[in-house]
Amino acid sequence: MPLRFAFLYVFLLSFVLCNAQSYRSRSSFEKKWAILHPFAAIKTRSIYKKITPIYNEVKDSKKLDEFENGGKLDAYRHVLYMAAFSQKIKPRKVKKLGVAHEKGNYKNFLNSVNEHGEIPDSLSTVMDLYNNSVGLEIGKIHKRISYTDLSALVINEIIAEKAVYFKRDSLGNYLNCEGRTIDLKQFHKQWFVPKCMVNYKR
Repeated sequence: MPLRFAFLYVFLLSFVLCNAQSYRSRSSFEKKWAILHPFAAIKTRSIYKKITPIYNEVKDSKKLDEFENGGKLDAYRHVLYMAAFSQKIKPRKVKKLGVAHEKGNYKNFLNSVNEHGEIPDSLSTVMDLYNNSVGLEIGKIHKRISYTDLSALVINEIIAEKAVYFKRDSLGNYLNCEGRTIDLKQFHKQWFVPKCMVNYKR
């Protein structure tokens, strides 16, 4: 590697390590992604800061539901962020970031670390990756629309059942695909929980 490019890479790497959104709280997989893709990491940080207020506005308005884990709001978050990232960054790089995040969630499961109030599980990972792919496609197709318009488009896609989320009863309890309530205490420290994904297509 030419010396000038080596200096540039060291500078970018230092910038990523010092300024990446909540870098210290990220998994080793996400940190590795940031190190391998420093330009993309800088862009995701900038996009993240612009998208988060839009996400919070939808969250507070309860346009979808109030479930940040396993609900329509969860689906919205994944689709929106991945769509926004893939507007500005090559989708294959964004996809790798999503996979890195889910690998980190498995590590969180092993260490009993909560994400949005719950321990990650296998079907939550399937759900997140599915919704990530929905977001990637939206971002690739709609590269020039504003983040506000992108958010509205994502909401419409979720209402149109293009994203997946988990089936629940009127009290917010998870249901299996037979319609029976799932007692999460019975699945303590189990990676597989028999939740039922709505709209899931293999």
